[in-house]
Amino acid sequence: MNKYVAELFGTFWLVLGGCGSAVLAASFPELGIGFVGVSLAFGLTVLTMAFAIGHISGCHLNPAVSIGLCVGGRFPSKELAPYIISQVLGGILGAGVLYLIASGKAGFELKTGFASNGFGAHSPGGYNLISVVVCEIVMTMMFLIIILGATDERAPKGFAPIAIGLGLTLIHLISIPVSNTSVNPARSTGVAIFVGDWALSQLWVFWLAPIVGAVLGALVYGFIQKDKS
Repeated sequence: MNKYVAELFGTFWLVLGGCGSAVLAASFPELGIGFVGVSLAFGLTVLTMAFAIGHISGCHLNPAVSIGLCVGGRFPSKELAPYIISQVLGGILGAGVLYLIASGKAGFELKTGFASNGFGAHSPGGYNLISVVVCEIVMTMMFLIIILGATDERAPKGFAPIAIGLGLTLIHLISIPVSNTSVNPARSTGVAIFVGDWALSQLWVFWLAPIVGAVLGALVYGFIQKDKS
């Protein structure tokens, strides 16, 4: 059970830290942290948890990552269901704590988005469904390539959390305007449950696209890492 509890609290921290930065710290006109700050916040949640629980659970914090690692031969399929359940519960718990904090301010409204992911009218930049799907697939694919490469036994030891955390930061810098950046179904589900309405109706995209991207990332890395000699 320790692995599942670690995944729950790790995903809790990712949602509270990442989405919390967007909801609480990015909205101030003069002092807000903006896209760069939110991107760093998501990267830092993964970096800190990778050092904190990586030796316990592997620090997936993401159903798409768990599926991609399974396809890549780095994770047993029998562990997928409990990992995904733990991650989704952690995401919901993180969103719940964030809601308790954010709702303490006069004028708070969930309809402003609550850091939910969306397309069309609910994309920060107004991007359509095709743009969002392509972006989420490609970003998650690259995230899996980074994870698999950084944790390869041939890679420099001890630096994987830094590479993965900075990789997620870069992904957010690119894709926040497009989809508000998911690449993580648990992160998307946690906040969508509280927003309801459009966030839940569009949630399927942020399960399907990241999972497809993760599988592609595992397959691509499996091809390029082979010894061609």
